Amino acid sequence: MKIVQQDGLNFLLTNGLPRRRLTSLIGWFSKIENPLVCAVSLGVWRMFTDLDLSDAQQTRYASMHQCFTRRLKPGARPVDADPAILASPCDAIIGACGTVRAGEVLQIKGMPYSLQDLFGDAAHAAAVEGGQFVTLRLTSAMYHRFHAPYNCQVSAVTHIFGDVWNVNPVTLRRVARLFCKNERALIRTAMAGHDVTLVTVAAVLVAGIRLSFLDLPLEHRHLPRRAYACDATLQKGDEMGWFEHGSTILVFAPAGFSLCESLREGAMIRAGQRLMQLPG
Repeated sequence: MKIVQQDGLNFLLTNGLPRRRLTSLIGWFSKIENPLVCAVSLGVWRMFTDLDLSDAQQTRYASMHQCFTRRLKPGARPVDADPAILASPCDAIIGACGTVRAGEVLQIKGMPYSLQDLFGDAAHAAAVEGGQFVTLRLTSAMYHRFHAPYNCQVSAVTHIFGDVWNVNPVTLRRVARLFCKNERALIRTAMAGHDVTLVTVAAVLVAGIRLSFLDLPLEHRHLPRRAYACDATLQKGDEMGWFEHGSTILVFAPAGFSLCESLREGAMIRAGQRLMQLPG
């Protein structure tokens, strides 16, 4: 059995230690460019995860960080071309999903959280009332880049500084309102006349969230909240950014959208596959 599958030990190791300091340390260590350090690091990484690099563009890496943020071979993630479909932005395990009701969604069964707390904006939360949400959890072994789920215009990015709790199921069951506590970036987009929000959530060992269309690091720790002006045009499947480890993306669409029938909690999904149906 993989060590990562032992829930109690996993929770203790990834949450019981100073999370911010550990995350900064791993972020620094992962960027060391040394063949021996990289080989040993990848070997240890494989002890904890089912790391599969068969579809990676590169076969050799100068550092663990380079492997974390790897690109894939061209065509490895074909994007659903149906204009009625909003595609998954990333490889992930489907977490809680469903309808936004009374300003709340589920973190995990029996544990709701407020969208006003998540967004930090009551009007923004009200705009998705009655709409659909999907939780997409990226594990550390997965492909860590994420992509535009539809042709879109990115109108704003808000970075909210916070904690870095692990985002795995055992922690989601133990820490209430976890997504509202962790560091996150809210990406507001206009897609086919509809406002769709992607919330990229940082987690322990995530050294940073990077956005390809915003040439600035989201590292303003002295400010609890910072808004970035943005006017980026992306086509469906274009790269939006990447995590520097595993984490979570929350997708929020307004009323009229529906979840694709194939969506099942606990199922795997890949970037570009069917996620939601657009209205009409």
